[in-house]
Amino acid sequence: MRLPAFVLAAFLAAAPAAAAPVVMISIDGLRPADVIDAPKRGLKVPNLRALMAEGAYATGVRNTLPTVTYPDHTTLVTGAWPAVHGITGNTVFDPLKQNMDGWYWYARDVKVEGLWEEVHKAGFKTASINWPVTVGDDFIDYNVPEFWRAFYPPEDAKLLEAVSTRGLLDELSRVGGTPEEALIGEEPDNDQARTNIALALIALKHPQFLTLHLTALDHNEHKYGPGSKEANAVLEKLDAQIGEVVAAARRAAPDVVIALVSDHGFAPVEHDVNLMTAFAQAGLVTLDPDSHKPTAWEAEPWNAGGSAAIMLAHPDDAALKTKVKALLDKLAADPANGIAAVIDRAAIARAGGGGEPSFWIDFKIGYEGGSKTTGPLLTAGSNKGTHGYFPTHPEMRATFLIAGTAKKGSLGEIDMIDIAPTLAKVLGVPLPQATGKPLF
Repeated sequence: MRLPAFVLAAFLAAAPAAAAPVVMISIDGLRPADVIDAPKRGLKVPNLRALMAEGAYATGVRNTLPTVTYPDHTTLVTGAWPAVHGITGNTVFDPLKQNMDGWYWYARDVKVEGLWEEVHKAGFKTASINWPVTVGDDFIDYNVPEFWRAFYPPEDAKLLEAVSTRGLLDELSRVGGTPEEALIGEEPDNDQARTNIALALIALKHPQFLTLHLTALDHNEHKYGPGSKEANAVLEKLDAQIGEVVAAARRAAPDVVIALVSDHGFAPVEHDVNLMTAFAQAGLVTLDPDSHKPTAWEAEPWNAGGSAAIMLAHPDDAALKTKVKALLDKLAADPANGIAAVIDRAAIARAGGGGEPSFWIDFKIGYEGGSKTTGPLLTAGSNKGTHGYFPTHPEMRATFLIAGTAKKGSLGEIDMIDIAPTLAKVLGVPLPQATGKPLF
């Protein structure tokens, strides 16, 4: 994408001398070794490798319970685990399937302050493109949130325009040559459209803090498997897009700090575990005889890819809790069911997970929660790859690279809650509700 020279020369922000602007880019599903060991894996990602060589990098990022996109992305901007920030999964728990597969789209569900709020309150401009849980965020001055209902471009483009900063998409699309419909989807071309919007935002709106979420890698890792030739080809395309954003940001503000993050790793999948069938057979869920959709429930699994939270309609009902625990123990006792662990509410709290579930199941690598409500418990995997397993699995480690600070080299493994406080320090703002600490 080519922008006029006078536009590209615009400065990112009128910032205090001690505060550098920050661009945080998330490549959804990027495994740290795909950057660190890229030459060994035959991956051509020169821009990611340059960021690693220029700055500091984590060998792995220990992330949230569960290791899925929306809780992790909220941790990345708040410095808190789901137990504190309130985003427990991707989808909102919907036991009777009334919410049409709704996700945690809305900023009002986040219970703590994040980086956009603190930077905005300090008097600087903030911007975000396709970041989860940002619909209606009043502290993002220029906001194009992640939001959809049907993935039908003509109509979802109208919807996206309606929930974005008023007039912003029309203005940026004209400058960047990107039709709004191109933003709907999860392929490299859709991420290129988001990249074009980021380039225009950097040039025209001068944000002090900008976040950009790219999704095509995650989508193709689910579809083809992590490390597949298809997923690797997508990552190489995204690397070129990262190069565009980094170059534009540095032309606009030479002191800009680039933070490259991901939310989780990935693991291959072979089996689906359809827990709803077991819960229905145990009388804990009542299904409509024709549609097989739930009509009543006492306890129900809430799938999160490689794990599943177990929700109770009445969490304080001791008899119900005993009945559910007996079912879970029975399922876990058979190794063929692919269950690695079952933890209770106290252990969930110690792991930083949200407070709503009474139990949480971790599947073995290679197994994931299935969506069938009738038929066998185990079926062939509906995906070739997934995430969502407990963060104790090394395969779930996320990525962190930071360039533009004095820190260089390996940081070892880090906790995800420490990333937002680190960026707050760079930006010169407080983050009082974070539970993590700056890395340096």
